[in-house]
Amino acid sequence: MKLLIADDETLTREGLVSSIDWESLGITEIYQADDGLNGLQIARRHKPDIILSDVRMPRMDGIHMAKEIESFLPDATIIFMSGYSDKEYLKAAIKLKAIDYVEKPLDPEEIYTAVKNALFRLEQTMRTRRNENLYSLETSSHLALLLTMPYKEHEEQIVALTDELHIPSASAGCYVTYIVKLNSMDSNPPRMQEFYANFQEFVSRYHLSAFYIRSHVFYHVFHLMGEHAPSAVTLSEVETFLAEFFEKLGEYYISHGESVSGISHVYQSYASAVVYMQSSFFFAPGTLLDGELLAGCKKEFPEDFSPEHLIHDFSDLLMEKGEEECERFLSSLYDAFSKNAGLLPNQTKDTYYKLFNTLGGCRQKRLLSADTISMDGEENVMDALERCFSFDELHRLLTEKTRLFFQALTNHNPEDSTIFKIKEYISGHYAKDTLSIKEISEHVYLSASYVCTYFKAQTGQTLNQYLTEYRMERAMQLLADERYQITEISSRVGYHDDNYFSKSFRKFTGLSPSKYREKILG
Repeated sequence: MKLLIADDETLTREGLVSSIDWESLGITEIYQADDGLNGLQIARRHKPDIILSDVRMPRMDGIHMAKEIESFLPDATIIFMSGYSDKEYLKAAIKLKAIDYVEKPLDPEEIYTAVKNALFRLEQTMRTRRNENLYSLETSSHLALLLTMPYKEHEEQIVALTDELHIPSASAGCYVTYIVKLNSMDSNPPRMQEFYANFQEFVSRYHLSAFYIRSHVFYHVFHLMGEHAPSAVTLSEVETFLAEFFEKLGEYYISHGESVSGISHVYQSYASAVVYMQSSFFFAPGTLLDGELLAGCKKEFPEDFSPEHLIHDFSDLLMEKGEEECERFLSSLYDAFSKNAGLLPNQTKDTYYKLFNTLGGCRQKRLLSADTISMDGEENVMDALERCFSFDELHRLLTEKTRLFFQALTNHNPEDSTIFKIKEYISGHYAKDTLSIKEISEHVYLSASYVCTYFKAQTGQTLNQYLTEYRMERAMQLLADERYQITEISSRVGYHDDNYFSKSFRKFTGLSPSKYREKILG
């Protein structure tokens, strides 16, 4: 808390500073002024919470100073000090909401009590203000949510909320909607509340208001309103402000809809921003998407780029060891998909899913280990594709796995077909806590005892050792991803008992799962 003492008598000011235990009241900063004019300047600069002021001072008296301060610090509390206890000054003090009036000569105990009362009332005022702000924020967010829906369905509620928020000429204003899509979830809602407050202050410089709602965790929607349509320069400043904040939270996209007139058409602006955002997948993170950009990014898709053609061509190139041809194939694939606003993300991911499966099938035909492409099952391929925030990321993944495929093919020493089948089966079923040697042996049509003996002779490991090692290596990979809880990882690698998993992991790595995660994530 900050305190300003304004009095033209040096002894009075210094006596107050030294005679009262301000720290016990929570006062950490004390400023002094020798007249009302200096007091006003100090108040503007340091924004005190409580003001102890003499009434009669040179250049500007306490009443005049307090009136000026009230205009920019409405919540500051004022305590007047004076040897002139006439009624006129008391009336002026009451009009200024002064909470106390202390007569000179001053009694430190009386001052202490007056400041304590001031602090109590200040706390009440701030609590009320916080509640009002919270209510206003909730009301504003409710309005922002309704504006993402067709107007006619919620007209009565929207009109009521604009009245409640005292929005003048809502029906005649100009609106534009922005959507920000994040690659990660911001787990600190107060940070967003603070940003929203800062954003409102920022857009107010351009005579705009903002209404904000968070949608489906990763999307942030901002409706801007002004009496007139914002200029291109203003919109550019708004976009820069949004980008500078959200880039601190990770990869992002921004889209903005059409400018519309009247609150009944805000849904139209929002809907166009949603449509533009659907194409974000095909552009680099950080891209601003609008109608002008996307109008020039609709490519004709080559006829021979149907999923069936692509899978057939990719399979041929992989099986014929055509690494250079594969690179050219992938390059032409990238050119066709990248920055193509005529495609849909899910269709593209479906095509790439089939290409990954083709890569996996060729790996099996070449008897290459599942570790070759590090995605050893349908679920893991789908997980990897769903995590891709952009087409660039998706394409890089396929390119990298293809490179590893050819690298493994070059360095490949043919493995015994039975051992390969055993390892392949484990790679597809290790997540089952009931996976047994009997089940594995049945898969390769051999007895359990013979499989154990044969596997040990061929690899130097027992089958149980290999299975445990395989599970631990998968657990280490999953621990590097913060999205997975340790209990979830335990079940994902075939352990129904978390404690047993932790013991096995510690035995394998020398660290508990939590310590291992802490170490690799820093």
